[in-house]
Amino acid sequence: MKLFVANLSFDTKSEDLIKVFEVHGKVISASVIQDRATNRSRGFGFVEMDSKETALLAINELHDSTLQGRTIVVKVATAKN
Repeated sequence: MKLFVANLSFDTKSEDLIKVFEVHGKVISASVIQDRATNRSRGFGFVEMDSKETALLAINELHDSTLQGRTIVVKVATAKN
């Protein structure tokens, strides 16, 4: 299950997301989205967990928690229309 993670510090890297989320289950992939023009973080990213159960656990534990001084938003990713 894919999760949307927002309000990230501009210093947060994909590896940081893996470390935080793998405490709650197996992480398939994690990526912080970069601006194409500046190659700077856009302040959000995606984490894919191995199951719905671990993803929901991660949401419950990490939504509104603090990561690198920022209160992050974690929710189920929705399809881009």
